Parts: sequence; C-alpha cells; structure tokens
Amino acid sequence: MTARGRFISLEGAEGAGKTTAMEGVRRVLTARGVRVVATREPGGTAIAEKIRALLLEHHGETLAPLAETMLIFAARAQHVAEVVEPTLRRGDWVLCDRFTDSTFAYQVGARGVQTDVVAWLAERVHGHCWPDLTLYLDVPAGIGLARAKNRAAAAAPVDRIEQEPIVFFERVRAAYLRLAATHARIVTIDASRDVASVRRDVEAAVGRFVA
Repeated sequence: MTARGRFISLEGAEGAGKTTAMEGVRRVLTARGVRVVATREPGGTAIAEKIRALLLEHHGETLAPLAETMLIFAARAQHVAEVVEPTLRRGDWVLCDRFTDSTFAYQVGARGVQTDVVAWLAERVHGHCWPDLTLYLDVPAGIGLARAKNRAAAAAPVDRIEQEPIVFFERVRAAYLRLAATHARIVTIDASRDVASVRRDVEAAVGRFVA
C-alpha cells in the first residue's frame, strides 16, 4: 500500500516573500527525491482560479466578509477534492501557497468573521486534511506592504486585498502570530531580513522536517 504523502503550506501577509520561499522548499524536496506538486490558494484548479479572480478584483460594491469567506471555502473544497487529496493519496507531496490558516488570519483576524464559522467550514471541507508543516513568513505590515506595492508597480495593479489600510494587515499579522503560538506544526521565520537569510532558514526548516 502506498504511503500517504505529506502536506506543506506557506503562509504570510502581502510582501512576505512566499513565492521565493516556495522555490526554496521545492528545491529541497526534489533534491531529496520527493515528488511534489506545487499549488496555491485560492486557486489550484480551473474553477478555483475563477473564484480567486473574483476575490481579488475590484467591485462596485463591498464584498461582505461572510460572502468572502464562503467563496474562499468554495474554492478550497474544489482544490482539496481535485488536487490536494488525490496527490496525497498517491504518495506525492503537496506544497501550497496558503491554506486555511490564511482564512483564520484574514477573515477572522482582520475581517471579524466568527472563529467558529471558519472552524465549522474547515471541518466539513477538509477536516481530514491539514498541513503537516506550515512555514509562516513573518514581516511587519509596513515592510510587507511596501514590498507588495513595489512589485505591483512593476507587474500589475494593486488588487482588492492589497488596497486595504495598514491596520488591516497589522490585524492579519497579529492573528498569524497567535496561530503560530498555538500550533506546533507552524514554524515562524523572520521574513523582514534579506532574501538569502530567509531562504536559508526556510530550507533548514524543510530539511529538518524531511529528515
């Protein structure tokens, strides 16, 4: 019988450097012979990517926090069913940019959605399927937003989430830090430093996990 694969997620607010960290994690895993599928949330499937676009684009009306949360879990349900679970069942590993910790940080911590609502949805969408390791890239809100805006200026306009005021991202960070203090699977990495230092710590954490 094929052993179940492992599930690694990366978390962090805007400008934390998750894309660069993802590359480092994948490099460590492939060097050790691990077959890994890299994916993201919201997204990861054709349907979920359409929901992602809906969540990030600007609208003429305010998207209610509970509506936002339900859309995120709709995308997550499709993603888990179509990508995450099948990958883990065949013995490969999943590397995911964001998972439900993001929902607790953004929708609960910053938007004010009730914790028990998100917990109830998580249990029904993926109660059997949580990350085995989560790397949380911690960066002060001001630094992260400056990085995100520089990136957007060079590539694409600021999206609906990135346009939020700094106090929103301060609440996101506080929520992430509370999660990290609660769950042993979450490893916090100081992402305010230079890229080389962050990459070294990310790769060391994954190396310890794989060993």
